[in-house]
Amino acid sequence: MVALTLSRKLAILADAAKYDASCASSGTEKRNSAKTGGIGSTEGSGICHSYAPDGRCISLLKLLLTNFCVYDCAYCINRSSSNVARARFSVDEVVRLTLDFYKRNYIEGLFLSSGIIRSPDYTMEEMVRVARTLREVHLFAGYIHLKVIPNAAPELLAEAGRWADRLSTNIEMPTDSALEHFAPEKRPSEIRTAMARLRGKLDEATPDNKPSKAKPEKFAPAGQSTQMIVGADKADDSAILTRAAGLYSGYRLKRVYYSAFSPIPDASSRLPLAPPPLMREHRLYQADWLIRFYGFDVPEIVAGGEGGHLDLNIDPKLAWALKTRQSFPVDVNRADREMLLRVPGLGVRAVDRVITSRRHHRLTLADVSRLTASIDKVRPFISAADWTPGGLTDDIKLKQKLTPQPKQLELF
Repeated sequence: MVALTLSRKLAILADAAKYDASCASSGTEKRNSAKTGGIGSTEGSGICHSYAPDGRCISLLKLLLTNFCVYDCAYCINRSSSNVARARFSVDEVVRLTLDFYKRNYIEGLFLSSGIIRSPDYTMEEMVRVARTLREVHLFAGYIHLKVIPNAAPELLAEAGRWADRLSTNIEMPTDSALEHFAPEKRPSEIRTAMARLRGKLDEATPDNKPSKAKPEKFAPAGQSTQMIVGADKADDSAILTRAAGLYSGYRLKRVYYSAFSPIPDASSRLPLAPPPLMREHRLYQADWLIRFYGFDVPEIVAGGEGGHLDLNIDPKLAWALKTRQSFPVDVNRADREMLLRVPGLGVRAVDRVITSRRHHRLTLADVSRLTASIDKVRPFISAADWTPGGLTDDIKLKQKLTPQPKQLELF
């Protein structure tokens, strides 16, 4: 067998990693190498781009340690029966690539996943070695995200959290029955057990309010995340969001990522022939945001669509508002924060600005327009000192008026 060059391995294993969407780099602690004399930082602006909460762009070297895998998951391009080019990095090769890319200012961190080789413990141990070598030998202070291998030994998960900023365990499918159908070698209970172990370690690392001389040991300061494939099975948006809400409450997840199913070569007949609309993935992210930051629950959100699915034509908050017009208009000078957050077009920052501004004077429509960029969407659902929407809220053509119109793409 002809040995592959490092560049050829990089081409194969970087491409193989593109299907994993859970590579955001937000939420970790600020850290740099100024005090240690090493290399790397989690600060600043920069091959995968993610965005921190303050808007900074973080570039990550996104790789698989190997795309060999003992599992034969029907939805995975790297399944054991797939006819794809195979490659495998050594630990030293991943370390060298990470440092070389960082020194050239291409990246600020590493996202590392892997197919399962030999056993979950062996694979997880190899990934942990990469992170440990970067941290201990090269004093690398940049961002590291490791993919957790379910069923790996608890002590390996504990060590992974010691070196990595974020850990993620992919739940894969929205329902247990779908996972058992498409990936019979995987056990949903093992995935949940791994996530629960990470939750336990994260709880231990969270400082409590009690005075103590010993600080808790740091563990994955950016928390844990997961990913679900959308559109490979028949689960509707209600089932997907219900699973996501349960994961947030049960395992202290930072993020649930939704990855639209992409048809793969030599696909199983059990899989759909066409991918779902990409807009479906986008609407799920918007709905996820409403659950996490706007106080909505899943039945409310899905009620704005039809048949358990979100409306693809308009965002889920607007869909909910159009279904519950009896709740509007909302008086921007008197309504509480919870109700203001439900007004289409008002985001968290805009609502906070409204609440701050109305302490000094009664707000007019012009005042509100200066606090949000979406006044056309807001206008039918609010009242202000000089404005009432009248019959606009109940206009039967309101949805049509607020639905973005398709635009012809321009070449120049």
